[in-house]
Amino acid sequence: MKAINKNGTIEVHQGIPNSFSSSLGTVLGGGSSMSDEEAKAHGFFDVVLPSGYDERIHNLSDIFFVSKDQHYTYTKSNKTWSETLAQLKANKIENLKSLANNKLKSTDWYVIRKAELGTDIPSDVVTARAAIKTNVDTKENEINAISKKSDVVIYDINLD
Repeated sequence: MKAINKNGTIEVHQGIPNSFSSSLGTVLGGGSSMSDEEAKAHGFFDVVLPSGYDERIHNLSDIFFVSKDQHYTYTKSNKTWSETLAQLKANKIENLKSLANNKLKSTDWYVIRKAELGTDIPSDVVTARAAIKTNVDTKENEINAISKKSDVVIYDINLD
Protein backbone atom coordinates (compact mmCIF):
# COMPACT_ATOMS: atom_id res chain seq x y z
CA MET A 1 0.00 0.00 0.00
CA LYS A 2 1.04 3.57 -0.64
CA ALA A 3 -0.14 6.82 0.88
CA ILE A 4 0.14 10.48 -0.03
CA ASN A 5 -0.56 13.65 1.94
CA LYS A 6 -2.87 15.89 -0.08
CA ASN A 7 -3.38 19.23 1.63
CA GLY A 8 -3.33 17.71 5.11
CA THR A 9 -5.46 14.69 4.21
CA ILE A 10 -3.63 11.38 3.90
CA GLU A 11 -4.97 9.22 1.09
CA VAL A 12 -4.21 5.50 1.16
CA HIS A 13 -4.05 3.52 -2.10
CA GLN A 14 -3.48 -0.15 -2.92
CA GLY A 15 -0.65 1.02 -5.17
CA ILE A 16 0.26 4.15 -7.04
CA PRO A 17 -2.73 5.28 -9.11
CA ASN A 18 -2.26 5.38 -12.88
CA SER A 19 -3.34 9.01 -12.94
CA PHE A 20 -2.87 11.55 -10.17
CA SER A 21 -1.79 15.11 -9.39
CA SER A 22 1.06 15.98 -7.09
CA SER A 23 3.24 18.98 -6.34
CA LEU A 24 5.36 17.91 -9.35
CA GLY A 25 2.39 18.01 -11.71
CA THR A 26 -0.17 15.64 -13.18
CA VAL A 27 0.72 12.08 -14.09
CA LEU A 28 -1.54 10.34 -16.60
CA GLY A 29 -1.37 6.60 -17.15
CA GLY A 30 2.04 5.94 -15.64
CA GLY A 31 1.77 5.78 -11.89
CA SER A 32 1.84 2.00 -11.59
CA SER A 33 5.12 1.77 -13.54
CA MET A 34 6.99 4.31 -11.40
CA SER A 35 10.07 3.38 -9.46
CA ASP A 36 9.97 3.72 -5.69
CA GLU A 37 12.16 6.84 -5.89
CA GLU A 38 9.87 8.47 -8.48
CA ALA A 39 6.86 7.65 -6.32
CA LYS A 40 8.53 9.26 -3.29
CA ALA A 41 9.33 12.35 -5.35
CA HIS A 42 5.59 12.65 -6.03
CA GLY A 43 4.82 12.16 -2.32
CA PHE A 44 3.83 8.47 -2.31
CA PHE A 45 5.35 6.46 0.54
CA ASP A 46 4.84 2.90 1.77
CA VAL A 47 2.22 2.17 4.39
CA VAL A 48 3.70 -0.11 7.07
CA LEU A 49 1.43 -1.84 9.56
CA PRO A 50 2.62 -1.91 13.19
CA SER A 51 4.59 -4.96 14.27
CA GLY A 52 2.34 -7.75 15.53
CA TYR A 53 -0.83 -6.15 14.17
CA ASP A 54 -3.77 -8.57 13.93
CA GLU A 55 -7.04 -7.08 12.73
CA ARG A 56 -9.00 -9.57 14.85
CA ILE A 57 -7.66 -8.15 18.10
CA HIS A 58 -6.27 -4.70 17.26
CA ASN A 59 -7.64 -1.34 16.19
CA LEU A 60 -5.58 1.13 14.18
CA SER A 61 -5.26 4.85 14.88
CA ASP A 62 -5.39 7.51 12.20
CA ILE A 63 -2.54 7.12 9.74
CA PHE A 64 0.55 9.30 10.21
CA PHE A 65 3.96 9.85 8.60
CA VAL A 66 7.17 8.64 10.26
CA SER A 67 9.82 11.08 9.02
CA LYS A 68 12.91 9.15 10.12
CA ASP A 69 11.75 5.94 8.39
CA GLN A 70 10.02 7.67 5.46
CA HIS A 71 6.77 5.72 5.61
CA TYR A 72 3.22 5.99 6.84
CA THR A 73 1.92 3.86 9.66
CA TYR A 74 -0.64 3.58 12.42
CA THR A 75 -0.54 3.01 16.14
CA LYS A 76 -2.26 -0.21 17.16
CA SER A 77 -4.40 -0.59 20.24
CA ASN A 78 -6.14 -3.60 21.71
CA LYS A 79 -9.78 -4.10 20.85
CA THR A 80 -12.34 -4.47 23.59
CA TRP A 81 -15.34 -6.75 23.40
CA SER A 82 -18.72 -6.21 24.99
CA GLU A 83 -19.14 -9.97 25.45
CA THR A 84 -17.83 -11.63 28.58
CA LEU A 85 -15.04 -14.18 28.38
CA ALA A 86 -17.64 -16.92 28.91
CA GLN A 87 -19.79 -15.59 26.06
CA LEU A 88 -16.81 -15.41 23.69
CA LYS A 89 -15.90 -19.00 24.58
CA ALA A 90 -19.48 -20.17 24.08
CA ASN A 91 -19.64 -18.49 20.66
CA LYS A 92 -16.28 -19.97 19.62
CA ILE A 93 -17.39 -23.45 20.73
CA GLU A 94 -20.70 -23.04 18.89
CA ASN A 95 -18.78 -22.16 15.71
CA LEU A 96 -16.46 -25.11 16.26
CA LYS A 97 -19.39 -27.50 16.60
CA SER A 98 -21.03 -26.02 13.51
CA LEU A 99 -17.85 -26.70 11.53
CA ALA A 100 -17.76 -30.25 12.87
CA ASN A 101 -21.42 -30.77 11.99
CA ASN A 102 -20.72 -29.65 8.42
CA LYS A 103 -17.79 -32.07 8.17
CA LEU A 104 -19.87 -34.93 9.57
CA LYS A 105 -22.85 -34.29 7.26
CA SER A 106 -21.21 -35.98 4.28
CA THR A 107 -21.06 -39.28 6.15
CA ASP A 108 -24.25 -39.01 8.21
CA TRP A 109 -26.08 -41.27 5.77
CA TYR A 110 -23.81 -44.15 6.84
CA VAL A 111 -24.98 -43.66 10.42
CA ILE A 112 -28.63 -43.42 9.37
CA ARG A 113 -28.30 -46.52 7.19
CA LYS A 114 -26.75 -48.38 10.14
CA ALA A 115 -29.60 -47.29 12.43
CA GLU A 116 -32.34 -48.13 9.94
CA LEU A 117 -30.98 -51.22 8.21
CA GLY A 118 -28.13 -52.46 10.36
CA THR A 119 -25.64 -52.03 7.51
CA ASP A 120 -22.10 -51.69 8.81
CA ILE A 121 -20.33 -48.36 8.51
CA PRO A 122 -17.00 -48.69 6.64
CA SER A 123 -14.07 -48.58 9.06
CA ASP A 124 -12.43 -45.60 7.32
CA VAL A 125 -15.65 -43.61 7.81
CA VAL A 126 -15.84 -44.61 11.49
CA THR A 127 -12.18 -43.60 11.94
CA ALA A 128 -12.65 -40.24 10.17
CA ARG A 129 -15.77 -39.39 12.16
CA ALA A 130 -14.06 -40.34 15.43
CA ALA A 131 -11.08 -38.12 14.55
CA ILE A 132 -13.39 -35.14 13.95
CA LYS A 133 -15.16 -35.67 17.28
CA THR A 134 -11.88 -36.13 19.15
CA ASN A 135 -10.50 -32.98 17.54
CA VAL A 136 -13.61 -31.05 18.62
CA ASP A 137 -13.33 -32.34 22.18
CA THR A 138 -9.64 -31.32 22.33
CA LYS A 139 -10.32 -27.86 20.91
CA GLU A 140 -13.31 -27.33 23.20
CA ASN A 141 -11.12 -28.14 26.23
CA GLU A 142 -8.42 -25.77 24.95
CA ILE A 143 -10.96 -22.98 24.43
CA ASN A 144 -12.36 -23.48 27.92
CA ALA A 145 -8.84 -23.20 29.37
CA ILE A 146 -8.21 -19.78 27.77
CA SER A 147 -8.13 -16.88 30.22
CA LYS A 148 -7.93 -13.84 27.87
CA LYS A 149 -10.62 -12.59 25.50
CA SER A 150 -8.11 -11.83 22.74
CA ASP A 151 -6.80 -15.40 22.89
CA VAL A 152 -10.33 -16.73 22.43
CA VAL A 153 -10.86 -14.45 19.43
CA ILE A 154 -7.67 -15.60 17.66
CA TYR A 155 -8.02 -19.28 18.59
CA ASP A 156 -8.02 -21.37 15.38
CA ILE A 157 -11.01 -23.72 15.18
CA ASN A 158 -10.08 -25.09 11.75
CA LEU A 159 -10.66 -28.84 11.67
CA ASP A 160 -8.58 -29.65 8.59
